[in-house]
Amino acid sequence: MNVNRNKYGILFDLDGTLWDSSAGVVKAWNIILEKYGKTKISIDDMHGYMGKTMKVIAELLLPGETDESRNTIFEECCQYENEYLNQNGGILFDGLEVTLNKLYRKYQLFIVSNCQVGYIESFLNYHQLGKYFTDIESYGNTGMEKGDNIKLVVDRNQLDKAFYLGDVQGDLDSADYAGIPFVHAAYGFGTVNRDVEKIDSITELVKCADKMFASR
Repeated sequence: MNVNRNKYGILFDLDGTLWDSSAGVVKAWNIILEKYGKTKISIDDMHGYMGKTMKVIAELLLPGETDESRNTIFEECCQYENEYLNQNGGILFDGLEVTLNKLYRKYQLFIVSNCQVGYIESFLNYHQLGKYFTDIESYGNTGMEKGDNIKLVVDRNQLDKAFYLGDVQGDLDSADYAGIPFVHAAYGFGTVNRDVEKIDSITELVKCADKMFASR
């Protein structure tokens, strides 16, 4: 039987799955928070925000602020973050580009993240990885939850088979909502509440993807 692997897709979370931008984001945000006289954050704080939507992160970051004040400060944080990452990048997980180069020869690759517009683009631009990805989507672009954005990307690209790779519980929940399988990036920032297919290094994804698509 002929298999059209061009209709097979791997959808990636970004933070904790493809890179770790925590140090850069914390540095950028703290410059803005200091400007407004707000409490600075740590890398541990940032890891706690991973996987959440921008609205939830803003509420955690700036409790007690009016909506107008919170939105102003948080939007400035995000804008400066994009500028910083465009100039400095983040830390790619070991073996990432080699793995992407192998995968995109077989499958279509996508990124779906709960981030602002420009964040995924910063990752792609600084590290020159855009050539590997067919499509991207974000909360900042659509205003939709990750599960809806996963469905959107699958439908928009007319994928016959797909799975989502992420590192936190919210990623698993989003894949469940979208009705596609999930693979846990166990090397990332979080855990999940049930046994699922997992990888302990991004370099294991090629073999895992072949297994996932062969079994469906």
